[in-house]
Amino acid sequence: MNTYLSRTLAALTAMGALMVALPSAAADEGTVGIWQKHEYTLHYMGFTTTYSCDGLEEKMRELLLWAGARSDAKSSASGCDRGFGMPSKFASASVTFYTLATAPAGSGDGVAATWRKVQWEPHRPQQLADGDCELVEQFRDQVLPMFTTREMNNRTHCVPNQLNPGDLDLGFEVLVPAAAPAAQAKSP
Repeated sequence: MNTYLSRTLAALTAMGALMVALPSAAADEGTVGIWQKHEYTLHYMGFTTTYSCDGLEEKMRELLLWAGARSDAKSSASGCDRGFGMPSKFASASVTFYTLATAPAGSGDGVAATWRKVQWEPHRPQQLADGDCELVEQFRDQVLPMFTTREMNNRTHCVPNQLNPGDLDLGFEVLVPAAAPAAQAKSP
């Protein structure tokens, strides 16, 4: 009797887990999103890596696009005490970008949306290096909350003044248009 009861209980538990997983998968199929505009200034504070203003400007735009921002994202740097092309401890990047948010139920406007996996590690995407750890950490804390994300897997542990392989490791899913342009649809 105990064997029958334990098997039945195990089967019911497995079915319950399956039933919990099914609604979320089905909900993804009909997800509709609306574009939201964001403007933010990130005052970069890093000890290990410093960026020139043009370097920070470019890296911030890349992070925005890799995270799922619309392709018209803009980044403009300031605080270049040593001029463009020279590393600056006081560089800032003002960004303007659009992210997709889930549309309210019954909303007639919006675009078909889907979830895309994003994984950031050194050289994944290719332009991301160990030295970008502190920038990714600040982006994660200050800018990424403006995106619609889920399934965050953060194993990023930056140590000031040290480059340690494996310190940069951030994964998440982000809401993007279902028919995203090829550059956005690919997982970086």
